[in-house]
Amino acid sequence: MAETDDGFEAWLRDQLPERGLRPKSAAVLEVLVSQPRRASFGSTAELAQLAGVNVATVTRTAQALGFAGWPALQQELRARYLSSLSAPQVAEEHRGVDSPGSASLRRDLDSLALLNRRFDEEVIREVARAIAVARRTLVIADGSYAAVGIAFAHNARLAGYDVHAVTAGDAELANQTAKLTSDDVLMAISFWRLYESTVLAASEAKSRGARVFAVTDAASPDLAGAVERVLMVPAEGVTFFPSLTAGMALVQAIVAQLAAVDPARTSESIEAAEAMWSRFDLLHRRPSTHS
Repeated sequence: MAETDDGFEAWLRDQLPERGLRPKSAAVLEVLVSQPRRASFGSTAELAQLAGVNVATVTRTAQALGFAGWPALQQELRARYLSSLSAPQVAEEHRGVDSPGSASLRRDLDSLALLNRRFDEEVIREVARAIAVARRTLVIADGSYAAVGIAFAHNARLAGYDVHAVTAGDAELANQTAKLTSDDVLMAISFWRLYESTVLAASEAKSRGARVFAVTDAASPDLAGAVERVLMVPAEGVTFFPSLTAGMALVQAIVAQLAAVDPARTSESIEAAEAMWSRFDLLHRRPSTHS
């Protein structure tokens, strides 16, 4: 097998329980390790046939590795497999789709459904509380992922909190990371093969005592080791670029929770922003003043 840069096999074996796996589950693991593409895209029945076991054993193996079931494990397997490929190779994996536009919409709907099933409200509350009490929150997101980071930071500021996205390049990221303290939060947003600068900033933030969280589809060992929580979202698209739909939905959920931490603070912030929008005559349509 062509092992990924982050060590596909090493990552899988790190998930093993202390007591190890039973022989049939070990056979499933060997299929995952030796045939990552088929494991990433195959059905439960296909994996069971390859391993010489029944479908229930595939499910139990996924659970033994710490996942809710096979769909959750396969999502991360696929994300890690795709992260080992170049953009042309990813496009090749998805070649042959009859209607790419329709397929993209269906994929996003499936991703949102999966995100909803795996939604952990307590984790969202934890992230929101951390941002609420922080001196400031730095959101790092580069490339197309900047869209998620910018929306998150913009809405969190409207909710009344000091949250800023860094998308201007490594120099600005280095400058902002240097200012982090134990009173701050860093939110790292990156998908697919991950940006090296994102992983480095998360590690530096941790060393400075900041609380660090990541929104990603497959955290590398270095990123996972630098963050307090990894918030996993499906990000597979139907062509050469990842989908940001589920990532955007997740950060919107965090902001919604953040706005509920201190409703009075959020209301005051929104009212102040509304007044300034009017003062600067920013909006094409203004709210009615009639009762």
